[in-house]
Amino acid sequence: MKLSINKTELQNALSVVLKGASSRSTLSILSGVLLEAADDTLTLQTTDLELSIQYAVPALVEEEGRAVLPAKLFSDMVKNLSDAAVHLSADEETADIACDGASINIKALNPDDFPGFPHVDVTQRIEVPFAQFSTMVRRVARFVSRDASRAILTGVLVTLEGGVLKMVATDSYRLAITEANVPGSTAEDFQAVISGSFLQEIAALPKSDEPVSLALAENQIVVTYRQTVFVNRRIEGNFPNYKQLLPNGHALRATVDVDRLTAAVKRVSIIGQTPSSGASPVQLDVNVASQTLQLSAAAQDVGSAQETIPCTAEGEDARIAFNYSYVLEGLSAVETDQVNFDVQSSMNPGIFTAVGDENYLYLVMPVRIPS
Repeated sequence: MKLSINKTELQNALSVVLKGASSRSTLSILSGVLLEAADDTLTLQTTDLELSIQYAVPALVEEEGRAVLPAKLFSDMVKNLSDAAVHLSADEETADIACDGASINIKALNPDDFPGFPHVDVTQRIEVPFAQFSTMVRRVARFVSRDASRAILTGVLVTLEGGVLKMVATDSYRLAITEANVPGSTAEDFQAVISGSFLQEIAALPKSDEPVSLALAENQIVVTYRQTVFVNRRIEGNFPNYKQLLPNGHALRATVDVDRLTAAVKRVSIIGQTPSSGASPVQLDVNVASQTLQLSAAAQDVGSAQETIPCTAEGEDARIAFNYSYVLEGLSAVETDQVNFDVQSSMNPGIFTAVGDENYLYLVMPVRIPS
């Protein structure tokens, strides 16, 4: 294999596929990147047997061929080369890399040992504008569980019904739901639980006007975006019945300015973040008569803090407390100026919903208010 390629394009390609290379496997071949040169295209592949990534990039191919190079080492080398053409010559044993006076030789791995890229039979496929997909993922994927023993909660439930795409994530302490219309989608019974970290990797790719394609196979998800194909295992199991947590009504609804509420939570919560106090909850008291929302926090042997902000409230006065960081994380996903805050009781979840066209709901479990 012998080729020349733009350094920036090669570096960008490696930054994407590097996420699929294994850093823990006892199989050294899985820590490598497969390079295939043909038809003026360099195709890069990585896999850890759970996630497989394929990326195609234009190149000036003089001799076609295949080679496997240590993925991280190769990426680090390319990252530090001059911004000039990279000349690569490789076979089954070694690779020579030349760029603007620099010359590097590294050991290669046998490409015949590299697993073939998965070819799956797709049953359902939808296309979503990338900007819309990326926004939806950012709103919910941060709320998946980090507990690997509860694998189903490390994923995002993605469904399509009646042209409406929905993403749901929960770690059992809070729940986030976002929806968006996807005109022209004809897939039926599209439903899968997809790794939250995997979706975040896709959402972090450079934006473009091209759509992202999500396709389902029996036990895999195939994501195609521009010149990149990702194949990842779907998470097996039954996603929690989150709908039973959503109340039919509320005893109180308060509409609050998002930035003002966020700033108040940050200020009041400082009192409960000292080493001696641990993480004290923030209490929210809504007074309908005065149309105010009071936030307060207290820590024994430290002190207390209160702040009152205006709101538009209807219903019954309410008092409820939350983990302050959960409130801040939920509010940070709201992109409208105002948010509705619904309460049934101090022992039921509080619900924040975006005001306006943005379809976003955030549910957070309360903590017991100290007597």
